[in-house]
Amino acid sequence: MERIPVYQCDLTGNEKKYVDDCLESTWISCKGKYVKLFEERFAEYIGVKYATGCSNGTVALHLALETLGFNVGDEIIVPSFTYIASSNTIVQAGAKPIFVDSFPDTWQMDTEDIIRKITPKTKAIMAVHLYGQMCDMDKICKIAKEHGLFVLEDCAEAFGSKIGEKYAGSYGDISAFSFFGNKTITTGEGGMVVTNNKLLYDKAVRLKTQGVSAYKQYWHDLPAYNYRMTNIAAAIGLAQLERADEFLAKKRALVDMYRDFLKEVPVVCHGEKEGTTHSYWMFSILTANEQERDSLRSFLDEKNIETRPLFFPVHTMEVYNHCHEKHPVCEDFSLRGINLPSWPGLQKEQVVYICNMIKEFYLNKRK
Repeated sequence: MERIPVYQCDLTGNEKKYVDDCLESTWISCKGKYVKLFEERFAEYIGVKYATGCSNGTVALHLALETLGFNVGDEIIVPSFTYIASSNTIVQAGAKPIFVDSFPDTWQMDTEDIIRKITPKTKAIMAVHLYGQMCDMDKICKIAKEHGLFVLEDCAEAFGSKIGEKYAGSYGDISAFSFFGNKTITTGEGGMVVTNNKLLYDKAVRLKTQGVSAYKQYWHDLPAYNYRMTNIAAAIGLAQLERADEFLAKKRALVDMYRDFLKEVPVVCHGEKEGTTHSYWMFSILTANEQERDSLRSFLDEKNIETRPLFFPVHTMEVYNHCHEKHPVCEDFSLRGINLPSWPGLQKEQVVYICNMIKEFYLNKRK
């Protein structure tokens, strides 16, 4: 079996056609028809009014935070169980991340812990939809309304995720997406900020374009950034968006196969909460302990199967470990978890091979 990567993008749609069109038109940077087309169709897909493209997912998150506006000393509640960009961008926006633990069933941020962490300095809640399962957005929005807080959704891993028929990214005051090469839809590098608030949208657009005035050419009236998406990236994104439903359906079929083939194996699969649609950016399992996790990953690597460990809780990293915190659920899961190959084009025979190798590992372990 050839080496199976943990992720691989599918560029067999209209990507080349649209990129060639960009090259022929010579509009390859931030000007050109594909940027607006991608933004409009992305907003339509997830059910929001406004979307503005960015150069990558991290700057999309930073742009969303800067658009809301925070001061030194402001606190933003964020799960510890996430990629570090969620916390880094809070610091870059001048605020302080306040970490909360995760629910053991969904792996998403614990809403009771959110309530415990609210202080007079709290200004926002950043809901991160880890690996494609959504947070309890009804409860989070209720908490935010009661305490006068902003809600920002980090949807980097949650394109296509839903609660009922309402998509991730459509709950928050403002939300951010990533289109890195391993995301469900990709632009190579890219991101999107979305909102239903026209004032926030207008501010985000100004902030990502060097604070240019809407009334005077080459006049800049606030310090800002160059976070623009290129026309080529948007062309790829538009082609990917055309196949979004196909990609999501293939991912769901992939997960169904994994669950079926692993049902007799002593691992716990990341579940889907009732009433939600898990987009399964990554299909993940929990082993019994850290030693077993590391041994299984090494065994699979020897069998030409790439895996990833779950994220380390951010509060355990030196840069954020200023005082001792204890978040037992995410600390435990981080040590036991594995992301398995999860790309939509993964073939059944590859899934069978991966699962057979996992079974072989546990058979050998029992001998």
